Amino acid sequence: MKNTLFILLMILSGSHLFGQQLTAIASQWSDSFAEWTIYTSVEGEEGTLRLRWNSRGDWTQWEYRIGEWTGQLKTKWPERIDQWEARGENIIVDARTIWRDNLREWRISRPGGGEYKWQSRYSNMLDEWVIDTEKYGFFEMYTAFEGDPREWIIVDELEASLPEKMMLVFLTIINSTPKQ
Repeated sequence: MKNTLFILLMILSGSHLFGQQLTAIASQWSDSFAEWTIYTSVEGEEGTLRLRWNSRGDWTQWEYRIGEWTGQLKTKWPERIDQWEARGENIIVDARTIWRDNLREWRISRPGGGEYKWQSRYSNMLDEWVIDTEKYGFFEMYTAFEGDPREWIIVDELEASLPEKMMLVFLTIINSTPKQ
């Protein structure tokens, strides 16, 4: 009975937990920010983040895949870039700007309740983003080379689901890179 209960709990919690840590993300092409490679702490397990409809001008729908984990990121409302939604593994994560038209500070809602703030460390540079909470942990992204948004280092010590982490990565990418 104990073994059956343990296995059942592992199966049920497996859809909400992501055991790997994200370590970096890099654009696949030097002249486009529509496709990205995601690196994890598991050697050889890379993922992708890409624009869903590869048509110029529509940056409102994205898809990600890391191993067997998949999901989508999209604007919550058409023509509004200040509210986004991540969906994956039966989890929905919402993000919205704290102040209208200020894309440097975001309020992230956690599945099951709670929220935290994801923000650019400096108001005049978008090369470094951070969250540091006692309750949920630490997550930081910064460019590998100052001023070059094609490669990002990720420090992932956050107790969060993959859709939450992908929301943080995505918000950084979408707000720190040219739309090309």
